[in-house]
Amino acid sequence: MQEKILVTIDFTEEQKEILEQAAPNAQFEYVLPKQVTEKMVHGADIIVGNPKPEFLKGAQHLKLLQLQSAGANQYSRDCIPEGCVFACATGTYGLAISEYMVACVLQIFNHLNQYHDNQKTGTWKRVGHAKSIFGSTALIVGLGDIGGEFAKRIKALGGYTIGVRRTDLSKPEYLDEIHLTDELDRLLPRADIVALSLPSTPQTYHIIDAQRLSLMKEDAVLVNVGRGNAIDTDALCETLSSGKLLGAALDVTDPEPLPPEHPLWSARGAHITPHMSGGGTLPETQNRLARHCASNIKAFLEGKPLKSVVDLETGYRKLDS
Repeated sequence: MQEKILVTIDFTEEQKEILEQAAPNAQFEYVLPKQVTEKMVHGADIIVGNPKPEFLKGAQHLKLLQLQSAGANQYSRDCIPEGCVFACATGTYGLAISEYMVACVLQIFNHLNQYHDNQKTGTWKRVGHAKSIFGSTALIVGLGDIGGEFAKRIKALGGYTIGVRRTDLSKPEYLDEIHLTDELDRLLPRADIVALSLPSTPQTYHIIDAQRLSLMKEDAVLVNVGRGNAIDTDALCETLSSGKLLGAALDVTDPEPLPPEHPLWSARGAHITPHMSGGGTLPETQNRLARHCASNIKAFLEGKPLKSVVDLETGYRKLDS
């Protein structure tokens, strides 16, 4: 039987070829996200991309849903057809996002935004003391591909790395320490950098709230690249406005998109980007995504284990995939 594979990602011809080599006997249909219809979804055996969740109900032929995103929180257990293998794209975005995170930390540590503002007014003036990643302590909350790649880069620049995860205390070589999430309150006061790369789950909702913001160093930097609701936005606005924290680099916000009138835009020390760090802004990211999807399609068709299979109970990637 010829598998029907619906691809809703704007891949290049070279990237499409990578997919087609993984399933040479399949029938591929490439459609831009805004052009995807419910009928297309219902007719597919395999989908590569992020279709509307409501389209999945009644998709009785669907055997594999391979997301283009690392996060899977918009898809509930109820909308995934029974028997469908559900995989995300964890492992694709670590390069781009970890480099973005390092850039943000260096920008804030060296007051580059303030210097840019001074440049616009022709002001020749030094802005306080700089900080260095060398000798700093980074607390990395969430140790998937993104958190792990960030930890490697901080370690390479001479930082001390502390990792936090839900389960599994096995320590990779790029971490100096590894702890479970229930130790977060004890670890926050030690950190010069607090980096979040978490999915949106009931357990991660407002994991950084007013109380935990109060535990952070006065000149710490907070970085969030996972999901915006990991941080209590109102509490963060109050914290920044009070003069605490050197800065907060946010590629994700709650709400998102952030309304133009929202106080977070003008909060002292806030550095905001529109959820772009892992998107198609780096060509290599799209190449990695194509290879990841192709690998999973090939494994699925051959009856082999897939990478980055999502546990619908927790919303996290299964640790054995």
